[in-house]
Amino acid sequence: MMTTSRYLFLSFTMLVCGLFVSGCSLMPKAGPSKKIITAAVEDDGGGLVLRQVDDALTRTLVERKRVRPFGDVFGATPQARYLAHPGDLLEISIWETPPSMLFGTLALDPTSGSLTSRAETLPVQMVMEDGQITIPFAGRIKVQGLTLGEIEKEIVKRLAGQANAPQVLVRTIESQGAVVTVLGDVHKSLRLPLSPKGEKLLDAIALAGGVTQDVSRMSVQLSRNTLTASMPLDLLIQDPRQNIPLLPEDVITALYQPQSFSILGAVAKNEEIPFEAKGISLAQALARAGGLLDARADPGGVFVFRFEEAALAGTHPDIRPAADGTVPVIYQIDFANPSAFFVTQNFPVQDRDVIYVANMPAAELEKFLRMVGTVLSPTATSMRLITDVAK
Repeated sequence: MMTTSRYLFLSFTMLVCGLFVSGCSLMPKAGPSKKIITAAVEDDGGGLVLRQVDDALTRTLVERKRVRPFGDVFGATPQARYLAHPGDLLEISIWETPPSMLFGTLALDPTSGSLTSRAETLPVQMVMEDGQITIPFAGRIKVQGLTLGEIEKEIVKRLAGQANAPQVLVRTIESQGAVVTVLGDVHKSLRLPLSPKGEKLLDAIALAGGVTQDVSRMSVQLSRNTLTASMPLDLLIQDPRQNIPLLPEDVITALYQPQSFSILGAVAKNEEIPFEAKGISLAQALARAGGLLDARADPGGVFVFRFEEAALAGTHPDIRPAADGTVPVIYQIDFANPSAFFVTQNFPVQDRDVIYVANMPAAELEKFLRMVGTVLSPTATSMRLITDVAK
């Protein structure tokens, strides 16, 4: 017949075994283990793609996601010539050598006692839709596409034989044709007339009152003819070569880009972390979360969850892109390999990435043993009491 102590010991052992078998489901977890993630990818049959991060993959991602600077996209932008356009308002002054015949009036120069002429300033002339203006005694003159100096020469040429050695000065009062448009997250959206000095990108943003958000969170989009490109504003400021001269009809848009990633699992801080418009590396992202926890983190279980372009997801035969052409991809990094510390310095983090660090198996076992100790400690005490009573 089984004694009371043996019965209690057997019951205790059965309880421990039951807890061990069901321990995985009883223990609280921050997320799946590395083994569960890899098994889920294999069982999914192509809906999920797992890619091991190495130097070759990182180089591909960096190249495909590299921001092309404005200097490369738009080439060497020439200094814009200040040309007349329809809608421009021009002020035209004409002098004649005495004795004047058509323009100006004679006046006595008190210093020399000789006669001199005064300029005749015509009413402000608007360049009409056909590109022409009207000058007395010279008729209709096409000025569209001409510089101010070329307009002056053309007027002098038309007045030859009528005015006495005429001299002409043309000045732009208001430009309506050679303008650029500044929009977006600036203090004042505007249409900016270009001057002969040749305004550049940062000039236009400054004249619009500057950006409304932190510079590190802003990007600048430039649209010119059929080309459109974007650059982070702080990179544009750091590299003067990208502060290219503007051309008429350019459209500049300042865009606020509040990018962020989420980091979960065995790291010091589980939270959503914003980052700059120019982007950050995976190494920087992990550092901003306080790094991996020594007591919990599985160095081979660092994952980046991302909806990636199908072309970068691999060639799985059963891959199923979503309606927008993206594929759910899991990038795995093994920090047990020292080369990972170099690779992650270049691996680019994207907006809305989820970074997850799995627990190592030993940490799960430790949690299980702590749970068993918590549950069974009162039971062991009760057994000792019952055994003492039975004696």
